[in-house]
Amino acid sequence: MAQSVTAEPPAKAPPDVGDAGRWREYALALGFLAPALFFLGVWVVYPAIRTIVRSFFSDSGNRFVWFDNYKTLFTDQTLLTAIKNNAIWVGVVPALVTAIGLIFAVLIERISWSLAFKTAVFMPMAVSAFAAGITWRLVYQQNPDQGALNAGIRSVKDAFSPPGVLSNATPSTTNLVSKGGGIVLQTPLRPGQTARLGLTGIAPDDVPSGAVQAAKPQPRSGEITGVVWRDFKPGGGKTGVVEQGEKGLPGVTVELKQNGKNVESATTEDNGTFAFTDVKPGTYQAAIGAGTFAKPFGGYSWLGSKLITPSVIIAYIWIWAGFSMVVIAAGLAAIPRDVLEAARTDGASEWQVFRRVTVPLLAPVLTVVFVTMLINVLKVFDIVIAVAPESTQSDANVLALALWRTAFSGSAQFGVGSAIAVFIFILVIPVLLLNIRRFRREA
Repeated sequence: MAQSVTAEPPAKAPPDVGDAGRWREYALALGFLAPALFFLGVWVVYPAIRTIVRSFFSDSGNRFVWFDNYKTLFTDQTLLTAIKNNAIWVGVVPALVTAIGLIFAVLIERISWSLAFKTAVFMPMAVSAFAAGITWRLVYQQNPDQGALNAGIRSVKDAFSPPGVLSNATPSTTNLVSKGGGIVLQTPLRPGQTARLGLTGIAPDDVPSGAVQAAKPQPRSGEITGVVWRDFKPGGGKTGVVEQGEKGLPGVTVELKQNGKNVESATTEDNGTFAFTDVKPGTYQAAIGAGTFAKPFGGYSWLGSKLITPSVIIAYIWIWAGFSMVVIAAGLAAIPRDVLEAARTDGASEWQVFRRVTVPLLAPVLTVVFVTMLINVLKVFDIVIAVAPESTQSDANVLALALWRTAFSGSAQFGVGSAIAVFIFILVIPVLLLNIRRFRREA
């Protein structure tokens, strides 16, 4: 049976548009790119070149100073602090943000209320860093009545070490002396005698609740009795004497000492009286225990010079942890589940699956988050100026903040400011090259 053969027509070569046609294509492309190139040149290229040139001139701009501005950058103590702090930011923040985001991304796959959790963690990204900084500045207030963080610490600390009922009280007479945190009556006591322990420096609001008129102690055989009272009478009075209008101090721990050792202890009544019963013959001393004068928790100085940089870093991580979590969670969702199940079937534990399968497969996503945070921390500015008070901004200083304070915050050191800007640009270049290389490898 004969077979017919049909020849296909040869493929036509694209028409040669010639040099004129190619130039028209180039002109059309250039026409579309021209606006973007114009604005790129005006807002990026020209300012960058102008800043580099300006960094070699004096602050007034009329004298060429070579590398003097760069010498200032590495000799001025304030700017060296900024460089040191930026190094801390680079070494700590990108790794922490990436690690926290990874942990959150893995956890939200295992909880039923993941949507609420993701919303709560990502919410800080919805507000500006400056607004978030103001919020954290309020959280960091040292007074526990104002700062939420110190208020939480105080509630835990007071549970284990409660403050004294009279933390600000002082002796009212000279025969009462402060010793070992407490107050000791120097007058020796024997059974059948009384002790008067008057205190002053107590505000009316600090008097313990339930306090009533102080009672004069009555001597009793075989006992040492006494009174602890607020030795202050409005309008004038006599110190060391219980008078009408002076209140007793309830809840005060009184110790009976002999040869420097505690023999017995008692707690004062609402009228301030106390009694030690069945006291053996001998000489004793009465003392108010140190716990009565224990100072309340005054709060940590989170905005002070020693803690300001860690405090700002915590606020920054709080903002960016949501971004890291969302990006890593998207990468985690793209991982083939059969690979994870195969690892579990082969006997791998959850930790081994996470460390040897999940993390390696997420390496490209983790790199994106890490590099993004590297670029961000090199130019961090707004969160620092929002959290750090004026008194500790020099201690929390970073390069971007130093640039603003040097050039635009009254100093008008435009030469040094330009040098700082160039230095930041130089630091960012290796990170940008790393990012470009990663893009080309993934393309």
